[in-house]
This record gives sequence, C-alpha cells and structure tokens, in this order.
Amino acid sequence: MMIRRSGHADLPLHHGTVPKWLADRMRDLGTEIVEALLITYGRDEVLRRLSDPLWFQSLGAVLGMDWHSSGITTSVMYALKRGINARAREFGLCICGGRGKYSRRTPEELLYLADSTGLDGEGLVRSSRLAAKIDNTAVQDGFQLYQHNFILSKDGKWAIVQQGMNSQTKTARRYHWCSEEIKSFVEEPHSGITGENQGMILNLTDRTAGSTRNSILELSKENPQSLIKEISTIQKLGKPDSSKAEKLQMELFEDENHALVKENPAQNEIEIIYEDGSRNCVMPAHHEVLAEDVDLKRLGGVLATAYESAPDNFENLLLTPGLGPRTLQSLTLVSEVIHGTPSRFKDPARFSFAHGGKDGHPFPVPLKIYDESIRVLGDAIEKSKLGYNDKSECIRRLHRTALQIEKNCSPLADFDATIAREKEHSKEWGGRTVND
Repeated sequence: MMIRRSGHADLPLHHGTVPKWLADRMRDLGTEIVEALLITYGRDEVLRRLSDPLWFQSLGAVLGMDWHSSGITTSVMYALKRGINARAREFGLCICGGRGKYSRRTPEELLYLADSTGLDGEGLVRSSRLAAKIDNTAVQDGFQLYQHNFILSKDGKWAIVQQGMNSQTKTARRYHWCSEEIKSFVEEPHSGITGENQGMILNLTDRTAGSTRNSILELSKENPQSLIKEISTIQKLGKPDSSKAEKLQMELFEDENHALVKENPAQNEIEIIYEDGSRNCVMPAHHEVLAEDVDLKRLGGVLATAYESAPDNFENLLLTPGLGPRTLQSLTLVSEVIHGTPSRFKDPARFSFAHGGKDGHPFPVPLKIYDESIRVLGDAIEKSKLGYNDKSECIRRLHRTALQIEKNCSPLADFDATIAREKEHSKEWGGRTVND
C-alpha cells in the first residue's frame, strides 16, 4: 500500500507539557501499535504510515492527545522514540532527533547508527540536512523549523517528521518525508505537508519551478558587482508590468500540493481538492470536538460494533476478564489505526473517541479503559509471536465488522448522547485531564 500526500490539516499552536501519566501510556500503546504494524505489514509500512499526515494525526488522537493541536507532533514522536528505541534491535527501527537542541543532535545520532550497522552515515546525514534546509529555505511559507525527527530502518530506508512554527499566526506546519517516495530532493520531495493554508508561498520545490532553480543557480555564479549593477538598472526603470508580474507569481508560487484551493471567508475555512479527487480535512481552531468534525456514520459503526455485535463475534476478546463494550469501542479505533486504509483517516477527531483528550475534549482520558486497551493489545501481540493468533484476529475483526456495519446500514452516531455517556461514566472509568 502506497501513501502519498494523503492529507493537509490546520494545526493551532498549543503550549504546555504532557503529564507523565499520559506520556507513559502514549509510549506503551504507541509502541504496541507500531509492533502490530511490524508483525502484520513490515517496517516499510511503518515508514509509510509515519509519512502520512492524517494517519499521524489520527494516531495522536487515539493515543489521547488533543485531537487537533500542534502538540501531537512533539508528544507522539517523543513517545515513539522512547518506546521504539528501547527495542531498536528487535524492531529494526530507530528514531533520531527531536525538538530544539535534540534536533541538532540528529547528524551525530545517525553517524553513530551507521557505525553500528554499516549504513551510509554521510548519505543519511545529507538527507536529514537537505530535508531541513528545503523546508526552512526552499519552501518559504513563514514557518521556522523547531523539530526534526529522522526514523531509520535497518534496511537504510527512512521517514522524516519535522515541524515549523509561525509565531505571528500562532500556527504550526508539519512536514512529512519518506525515502521510498523521493526521486529528487529539489522537486516535489514531500509525502505530505500538514498545516494551515497560508495563501501564496515561495516553493522552489514545485515541479513548475525548475527553470527558476536553474536561474538561481546561474545567478549564484555571477560576479556580485555585475548583479548589483543590473538590479540598480531595473530599479531605475520602475516597476514591471503588473499583469506579467502576476502571471510570473502564479507560476512560481503555485500551491505546494497542486490543489484547487477554495476559500470561504465567511466561515474562515479552507477546502482543498487534490488532483486525485481526495478531499482534505481542515483542523479548526476550536478545542472542543463538534459533530461536524466527525464522520458520524463511521463513528456509528464503531459504537454498533462495540455495543450491539453478537458476543460470539469476539468471543476470544470478551473472555478477557473485565473487558466490556467500552473497551471494545477503544480497541475498534485502535484496530482501524493498525489495519485501516488511507481514506479512513480524513476525520482524525473520530479517533479521540478511543481515549478522549488530555484537555477534556471530547471527554477526559478514561485511564481504566486506556490501560485495558494496552493490556489486551499487548497480550494479543505476545500470543501471536507464539503462534496463537486468535486474539490478534479478533482485534483485526473489530475493524472489519465496523466496515460491514457501515456498508450495510446507516448507523449514524448520536453525537450528543455519546458524549453524555462518556462524561456520565468518566469517574467510573478513571477520567482525567491535565487540570486534575
């Protein structure tokens, strides 16, 4: 399965820290999800998933982070780095870099790994630096990079997740790279860019900017004094013809996703229609999860799977002591993160119905349910390693059942009733937020 430019989402800039009680659970569940992907689909698929902006956002939501915030990037990569690197030899994966000063250690970490594995360290460092340079310089969209993570497999393949901040607009933009997708570092290298549309930007990686890149290269060879003389001459002649200037601007500043961008100023929303017909999910600024942020039919399929399916469908899971419908709800969404196709991740907010959000939206993180999800998924993975695949198959079947329910009926979720039930049982399920 190939994942290409599968999404673009707004990321309001959020500050603060992730409490330890959530950070450790994100590490544990995130690592188990990666392990399940490794067992079922292999290392290349893990890299492809991490290079999919909307899958990444959905993963963060299912892990209990604020469903739409820029903090998902930092917290998810920190959680995965702690979990994956502790089992690097077993997984054949390692995560380098991080936020701030840790991002600057990426070359050192890559060279260390190369010495240990025999990979081309200088080539890896070059890829890391080029990706950062391109997103900071060749794509001038107003965002200054502050995070850079390089995910390396033992085969030498890699993915990059990095994020920039625009302090004026208080927004963030996340950039995704995948070595499998790259044919050129200077022409359309990204597997996806996540962030709020900023209108016209300078993007020298655009496929139409080849002549501009060549012109810049030629200019760099010119004598500086002759260039200054030419510029002075142009200034004396006055401004160029506006129509020509606008045409040139359209050629050089085309939207980086080659998409038709429609703006609705009244609602302050942007809808992007991609060349392949896929539609983009735009992250709003509001903190709360609203019904319009969720595909209610898909959420209805999840709830019907958890609360209305025949018990014998998931007998091996239901025999787990203490496991009930609410845990099945969470595991169904976890199953989709593991087994779902790219089209399933266009509404990341839906995945927050697995384990809530640390800010209390759509509801407080139900720690007892979260711990059950970790325990059941971990048990299924360990048993599958021994050849007992019953529980792993049950978890996969949760996603299949939800798909069948969606296809054969219209189980629209009662959004308000679902939120009310979660909040009613929050204390019973160990609900907690950063304010508790």
